[in-house]
Amino acid sequence: MRVLGASGQLGYGIPTPAFNAGLERKPDLIGCDMGSIDIGPAYLGKGEMATAPAATRRDLRKVLLGARQLDVPLVIGSAGSAGAAPHLEATLDMIRDIARAEGLRFRMGVLRADIDRALLKGAVRAGKITGLDGMPALTETDIDAAAHIVGQMGSGPFRRALAADIDVLIAGRSCDTAIFAALPTMLGFATGLSVHMAKIVECASLCCVPGGRDAILATLDDDGFELESMAPQRCATPVSVAAHSLYEQGDPYTLHEPEGLLDLAAAQYTAIDDRRTRVAGAVWRDSADPSIKLEGARCIGERAVLLAGAADPRFIAHHREILPAVSAVVRELVCEDAPEDYTLTFRVYGVDGVRMAPPRDEAPPGEVFVLGEVIAPTAARAAEVMRTTKQYLLHHGYRGRLSTAGNLAFPFTPPEVSIGPAYRFNVFHLLRTADPDALFPLAVETVTG
Repeated sequence: MRVLGASGQLGYGIPTPAFNAGLERKPDLIGCDMGSIDIGPAYLGKGEMATAPAATRRDLRKVLLGARQLDVPLVIGSAGSAGAAPHLEATLDMIRDIARAEGLRFRMGVLRADIDRALLKGAVRAGKITGLDGMPALTETDIDAAAHIVGQMGSGPFRRALAADIDVLIAGRSCDTAIFAALPTMLGFATGLSVHMAKIVECASLCCVPGGRDAILATLDDDGFELESMAPQRCATPVSVAAHSLYEQGDPYTLHEPEGLLDLAAAQYTAIDDRRTRVAGAVWRDSADPSIKLEGARCIGERAVLLAGAADPRFIAHHREILPAVSAVVRELVCEDAPEDYTLTFRVYGVDGVRMAPPRDEAPPGEVFVLGEVIAPTAARAAEVMRTTKQYLLHHGYRGRLSTAGNLAFPFTPPEVSIGPAYRFNVFHLLRTADPDALFPLAVETVTG
């Protein structure tokens, strides 16, 4: 069976030469992952796509026409970036519009990922929901506060949809492996091999040297699968493919899915030639306690940011004193007749903006980038705090300062920017359920141009 991974995240552009080369190999399925939590909680909370509408439509048109040309299934998961109802509807509207413009006719399956809140509250009371990555216990208040809550569906709902004789499958939030593993497992290929293949090809040619987003072809048989990038400059080597097991994984030997666990301890990676690698040995273990991951985001206020730079070595050396001192001055000024209803934070890139624990003895850089962030109840309040912060940080006096003209350099004006609602993941939990597939209803429609 030949599977074409067309895009690592649909909507950011699909290189045409590699995609066309993949079509020439006559794949049995074309798949695209369209979403991730890598983009943060804002798009889930706002119900908006992370990708530009024009680019998203262009990618959808490319894969839809390719699949219909070959008369093979097109499978897209995590529609519209975050996979909630508004993301799914926006994707479906584009699909229908493309079909009208191109005169296409096909059966389309739609899998929704939004989870009923009453069901979740019942699960909270029954003790069936646990936090991930240190998240506190989920409460009914958290459920009410989330703008959208989705569950990450596994392969089961995809198999149900494909069994309904559909041509195109558009799913809400889903495991990236489900996009590519559902059809092979339906046809009797080993689950371990199918899921391992799916985990790699969902990122297109990212597993290659040099890594990229060009389409990749996987050829699956009963004993393993072969990987080949459709871009001639990208090579799937044993080392590069094996290293992909670390992608988004804390443990390179185990991958947890709703229905079970993929065990890669015995996986083998063998070069076929300098561009292709064969993979074998993955083992699947069914779960006795299936669960799905829940994702939800709540609005925490309005955000404004300050963008500035500094090259004064004294400012850089004393920034850990300067920034709290400015924060205190701002608090006194903007809270004279109002409570402290905001949070003000700074990140100093070049010193401690990225690393949580920079080395103590590291020499100071020659210049730094200062990012200030305010989150407040309203956009007006956030702007007030940030504009005040900008002015007092610009002119704050500190030990050894040589000039009073200004402590900061601004890349553009205004350097303080209001960027709208801020969101935080407040639902990042596991829901234990005996029948995870039942949470994701299937609808089938005939799309006509």
